[in-house]
Amino acid sequence: MMRNTVIIVLFLFVATTVLAQKGKVNLAISQKDAGNLEKAVMTINEAIDPNNEKAAKSLVWPGTWMARGEIYQAVYQSKDDKNRSLSDNPLFDAYQSYQKAMELDEKGRFSKQLIIRLQMLINEVSEQAAVSFNNQKYKKAFESFSLVLDIEDLPVYKQSTSLVDTATIANAGLSAYKAGVFDEAIRYYTKALEYNYEGEKTYEMLALSYLEKSDTIAALDMMMKGVKEYPGNSDFLLRITDIYSAMNKLPEAMKFIDLAINEKPADALLYSFRGTLAERMQDVDAAILSYQKAMELKPDYFDAVFNLGVVHFNQGVKQLDMAIALPASETEKYEEEKAKADVEFRKALPYLEKAHQLDGKQALCLESLKNLYYRFGMNEKYAEVLEQLKDIN
Repeated sequence: MMRNTVIIVLFLFVATTVLAQKGKVNLAISQKDAGNLEKAVMTINEAIDPNNEKAAKSLVWPGTWMARGEIYQAVYQSKDDKNRSLSDNPLFDAYQSYQKAMELDEKGRFSKQLIIRLQMLINEVSEQAAVSFNNQKYKKAFESFSLVLDIEDLPVYKQSTSLVDTATIANAGLSAYKAGVFDEAIRYYTKALEYNYEGEKTYEMLALSYLEKSDTIAALDMMMKGVKEYPGNSDFLLRITDIYSAMNKLPEAMKFIDLAINEKPADALLYSFRGTLAERMQDVDAAILSYQKAMELKPDYFDAVFNLGVVHFNQGVKQLDMAIALPASETEKYEEEKAKADVEFRKALPYLEKAHQLDGKQALCLESLKNLYYRFGMNEKYAEVLEQLKDIN
């Protein structure tokens, strides 16, 4: 009889200890419900403190960690700065708490509650991510979008849905790109591409991310794949042109700018770009035709107008250099080459004047006009340009 009494006493002691610790958890929840978050945080953290002997039972009870997650969500929801200061990242603390609860809940008794809590947490972290992104706090936004995906990847949550959150994957990629974390941007955009999410945009962002890492080969490969998947996308063709141009592979660049023009024959920018490429390939006639076509499509397009003037100006300089290089005895040949130079300079003048009308603050345009006005003795206009250059400087 005595032995049975001892067993009963021991059982009651253990039960009382467990209840006492669960009571501390309940107390923390009550403090949270009463709005006393500072005490709630302190109480719940006492219940999981491994250095606290009385916390031995509550530390391994899933309900303790469920309560802790709930309390830290309340910290995030609070409008009181004092309460918000209780944690640097309350939603991450809540996530870790629910993660711990899931690990301890071997029999799945808390699964239904966990799914509900995790869905609420996803909503709050998504909100936090959006606010951070809109405030241009891209690193914080990236961390939050990544956290949403980590939560959705928890086994207990994955059991509740078969949907893939492709929008958040792409948002994580964009936030990482804007935060300058290009390896992470590539990781998330690659994942988005696996689900064919916003394929055209995703190919482009992957290429841009690789370019930021100076990996032009990978960027070019990504754009080529984009062209194959979306053959009518002139933006891909233009990106490829850019890459080849940067690599100084001008014939390849010309090939793709022509393909882009074929897709968008009324785009003045493409013709202007083609003119620049033709200049770099020293095909002056092709450059002139391209700039003229750009002007035909868009008469007020400064770049095309100015570049056309520059082409003729540079041809004039080239002819003048040829004249100057002649022996002093070849005066007749000198005058002939000099006359050719003046023809080109006079061709350049109306385009440069029009460019100046379109944008009066371009110093390079004014410098070119200054030289031409001086050369042709146009003293009044020369003086005007000098004054304008002074104002700009």
